[in-house]
Amino acid sequence: MTEEVVIKLLEEIRDLQKLHVENYKNALKNQQESIEIQRRAMRRQRINLLVIGVVLVVFLGFIAWSSYPNK
Repeated sequence: MTEEVVIKLLEEIRDLQKLHVENYKNALKNQQESIEIQRRAMRRQRINLLVIGVVLVVFLGFIAWSSYPNK
């Protein structure tokens, strides 16, 4: 192999490694965004469950209160 061929191969390897690092950084950024989206979704689910629980307790309380005979 001539020196020029070796240099060309090394340059291609370097360029591919740079591309790999850029793709890896992009993948990490996408993972972080996905984790944040999942955290927000879980937060919304907790709030929704709390609201549903409160509505259910109020509804059951109303039913229990209205079932007592009025004197």
